[in-house]
Amino acid sequence: MIADGPKPGAVPATFPPAVQHTLEGWTLFWADLEPVQEGGGEALAALRTAAGREARTMHTLEGLAVHPTASAVRKLFRRAGTDPTRYRPSSEALLRRLLKGEELPAIHPLVDLNNCLSVQLVVPACVIDVAAVVPPFELRAGAPGEAMLSLRGPFDLAGKPLLADTHGAFGTPITDSERVKVGLHLARAWLVAYLPAGVVTTGAAEAILATLLERAPVARLCAVAATA
Repeated sequence: MIADGPKPGAVPATFPPAVQHTLEGWTLFWADLEPVQEGGGEALAALRTAAGREARTMHTLEGLAVHPTASAVRKLFRRAGTDPTRYRPSSEALLRRLLKGEELPAIHPLVDLNNCLSVQLVVPACVIDVAAVVPPFELRAGAPGEAMLSLRGPFDLAGKPLLADTHGAFGTPITDSERVKVGLHLARAWLVAYLPAGVVTTGAAEAILATLLERAPVARLCAVAATA
C-alpha cells in the first residue's frame, strides 16, 4: 500500500530531526540548507563536470564493487534484505554512469550539489523538502507489501533500507518519494547522506559539503548533525 503524506506548506520541522535507527550499521549525516535563489549556474556546471572528471580518475567500473565504501554500503543493503546488484545504491548508480562517460545532469541546484557529494563520498545521499515531512523519523527495512510513489514511479519497499516519518516511507538510499521532491519555490531543505558506520565519518561529509558550497554557493549551510 502506498501511503500519502502531508501537503507542502506545512510548518517546517525542527532541526535536527529525531531519528530512531532500527537498522544497525548506518550513520546518517544531516545538513540544514537554505537555498540561495540567484546565480550559481556556471559554478554548478563546473562542479558537475569536475565531479565526473574526478570520479573517472579515482574509480573504475571493475573496481567499484570492491571499493571499501561501496562494498560496505552493499553489505548493509544485503543485511536489510536487498540485492544491491538489482537495486543499486544511488551513489553507485551515479558513479557507474560517470565511469561510462556520461556527465551529471542539471536537475535542481540542491540536487546537483547532493549528487556531487554522493559521488565524492561514494555513499547514497538525498535532499528533501522540509515542509513535506513530519518527524520523528525511523530508519528501518521495508515491510512486505509496503510501497511508495517514488521518482521512478511506484516502488516496492520490501527489504529496502528506508526512512519514514509519521506518514510513512519518504526515501531510500536507492530513490526518493515524489512527496519530498524539491522544487523551484523551496524554502528549506535537508540533505541526508547514508554513511556506513566506521567507514565514512560525518566530519568527512561535512568537510566535503562545505568545500562544494564554497565552489558553488547555491545554499547557506545553517547547521549539520548526525544520528546513529
